Amino acid sequence: MFQINLKNNKYFSCDFSDTILSAAHKENVQLNYSCQTGRCESCKAKVIQGTSISINEEIGLSEENKKKGYILTCVRKPTSDLILDIEDLTNYKLETIRTFPSKINKINNVSDDVIELELRIPPQSSFKYLSGQYVNFIKDDYKRSYSIANCSESSNLVFFVKRYAGGRFSNYLFTEAKINDLIRIEGPLGTFFLRETNKKNIIFLATGTGIAPVKAILEEIDNNNTDLLNKNIYLFFGGRFPADLFWKAEFTNIKVNFIPVLSQNTNNWKGEIGYVQDILLTKLIDLSDSVVYACGSEYMIKDSNKLLIQNGLSEDSFYSDAFVTTQ
Repeated sequence: MFQINLKNNKYFSCDFSDTILSAAHKENVQLNYSCQTGRCESCKAKVIQGTSISINEEIGLSEENKKKGYILTCVRKPTSDLILDIEDLTNYKLETIRTFPSKINKINNVSDDVIELELRIPPQSSFKYLSGQYVNFIKDDYKRSYSIANCSESSNLVFFVKRYAGGRFSNYLFTEAKINDLIRIEGPLGTFFLRETNKKNIIFLATGTGIAPVKAILEEIDNNNTDLLNKNIYLFFGGRFPADLFWKAEFTNIKVNFIPVLSQNTNNWKGEIGYVQDILLTKLIDLSDSVVYACGSEYMIKDSNKLLIQNGLSEDSFYSDAFVTTQ
């Protein structure tokens, strides 16, 4: 049994049979995470002291970060006591993960390959979550992760689902699903949610259906967070084609600087052209006084993290949720 020490003097025990992340969950210590497979970098932690081994390849880590001493807690097991430079999220009061039933309430087409899916929860099943988190859909013993696209005050849950060729779950939702179909839900999951900050600029980067948790967080700010009304809020929403930009930021109480971006098929397009992270740099926003929330493709997350830190963003001011494609 090894002791894992965090930078705020919190600690927990970890047996060699557990990963650092799973051991933390067992002792009700909340650490950053998302994919839990080593493919993203949400659970990245810098090792101050101690040793560990990886049980899967840490695809989400760049060679540069590996040289700096970073590990991914979801695929690492300790071989000694560890001191990690990471944040304990217990103060955010994350809800216990559980499984409960839901039924399809609505299915709307928002583009040729994206649907808006609404699920209703039984009245007796109180489901609480932090805006930005995701759930697993479970049907016929198959799981698929989807981010919740509406804020935590809503009675029903909304999702944006993209069709993938050969995608088992998306094929069901696009071609077979009917109103009142039963889908079991496991959650809430993930640590992509609004954090306390004294930074002046709050920047969101989203590609494709990665807009879902960003939409939820912005709704949360608009409804409740008067402390952030004096912040500069930016949203860079990217897609390949105009149809990919299926949602527009419109709010009552907050001003969002909304910058839609296309990377392809830009004929007659009068907006920004390129990738969201590159367009962000052209706006000359002071990244040293910014916090960034990025959600979308693995490539966008990795490139944005590297590029923005190189241009002044603090390493602990980048939060991400990479959409890892599965069937």
